[in-house]
Amino acid sequence: MRTARNPVIGGSHPDPSVCRVGEDYYLVCSSFEYFPGVPIFHSRDLVSWRQVGNVLKRPEQLRPAAGTPTSRGIHQPTIRHHGGRFWVTATDLSAGGTFVVTTDRLAGRWSDPVWLDLPGVVPDLAWDENGDCWCVTADGRTARIDPYLGTVLEGPWPTWSGGDTSSPKTPHLYHVGAWWYLLFERGQSLTVSRARTPRGPFEPAPGTFVDTAGPTRGSGRADLVTTPDGAWWLVRPGTREHPSGFHVLGQEVFLTPVRWRDEWPEVVGVAEAAPMPAEPHVPPTQFARDDFDDFVLAPSWISPRGLPDGSWSLTERPGWLTLHATGDTLDRPGCTFVGSRLRHLESRVSVRLDPGTARAGLSIRRDEAHRYDFEVVPGRVDVVARIGPVRQVVASRTRPPGPITLTVVTRTTDLVPPSFVRPTDDPAGVEPSGPDTIAFHVNDDAGPLAELDGRYLSPEVTAGLSGRVVGMYVTRGVAAFDWFDYRGFN
Repeated sequence: MRTARNPVIGGSHPDPSVCRVGEDYYLVCSSFEYFPGVPIFHSRDLVSWRQVGNVLKRPEQLRPAAGTPTSRGIHQPTIRHHGGRFWVTATDLSAGGTFVVTTDRLAGRWSDPVWLDLPGVVPDLAWDENGDCWCVTADGRTARIDPYLGTVLEGPWPTWSGGDTSSPKTPHLYHVGAWWYLLFERGQSLTVSRARTPRGPFEPAPGTFVDTAGPTRGSGRADLVTTPDGAWWLVRPGTREHPSGFHVLGQEVFLTPVRWRDEWPEVVGVAEAAPMPAEPHVPPTQFARDDFDDFVLAPSWISPRGLPDGSWSLTERPGWLTLHATGDTLDRPGCTFVGSRLRHLESRVSVRLDPGTARAGLSIRRDEAHRYDFEVVPGRVDVVARIGPVRQVVASRTRPPGPITLTVVTRTTDLVPPSFVRPTDDPAGVEPSGPDTIAFHVNDDAGPLAELDGRYLSPEVTAGLSGRVVGMYVTRGVAAFDWFDYRGFN
């Protein structure tokens, strides 16, 4: 039997939701404070995924986002297909509400959000044989709604509380055969219940549906999907375990098979490898390198809280991405930053930058207060560490005028102690104990300008839910980037 190695989507793609249309699968996940919001992936085999767009890609689809704190924003979307249309519902924690958007084709225009007149967060949508739309929220309440208007037609009323006194979270509602099933997160496990109608009452399953035992950990929204031949699968968020105890990429997407027994679904853990659902349909390599030869940015590019018109251009200097400064620092929201989620534990990211007289560079970040900047200013290249309230230039070198190549490398072997900046530094009695080392290289220099412990860009230090993002920025003047090259190694 063919096997697929988990995660099937690497990097920060939490709370996956999936639906099938014919032989095609579509998956969305949380985007938090990043814009565009709610990335959409396509697959023909549940293993090989390619991002094909974003649901929320117009500023007017989002309520004011300039002040959205890290890890707030758009949470836990659900994607469904009904009546020839795609439907996505999600919670905007910053705006304090839940909404529905819809389109008749993914490549087309998604509607403006319709805000639900319904208490609770993390909604899910399901339709019955009469065409009625049912919405269940994280507080275990269900209502019949009009998804076009957001109005409640019946309910809400309590249906199921997860089987004990713990709070149910992240629900999904499914109609399978003669039963309606509710899937909830409870702690580090998922539990399921069933009823004859979506109104309930729901009876809990005899045991836990799926536990997080195995080489991954994490909690969050999981979703079920069936293949054309009737097999069932679960997509679930998780983080890869690291001996150091640090986890740097955020929640990734894992796949595991589901079996049915006595009309109850069952899952046996989440493993590093899962059976391949079908013959692989490998998509074209995406985002390994962007030479900026198109007229629009690829869907994988993201920016914290927005990317205003006028802050970037692919036509001002054809074949280059030109960035205009909109803020004078990366320490606060409002700067010009265009980045990509890191998807591998080991990676090499390079850019070719023509800074002119600008202040610009390449930054690897978790949020405004936790990042490493590879910054170019006239006559000099700096490596800047921002860790909590401390911002310090840890290494510098001179540079001649003209374009320059900056490379950031993450590695999980040959680690440096947290006291290191350069390979010649004295460890001062401190052993390496972080998850990785982040090295900064200029042009073809023989060695790195600096090497830093990666623990300070992990959730164990920073808190928050987002994973690492690496991107191009400018905080003074105008800078142009000829290409962006990403290489992942595991």
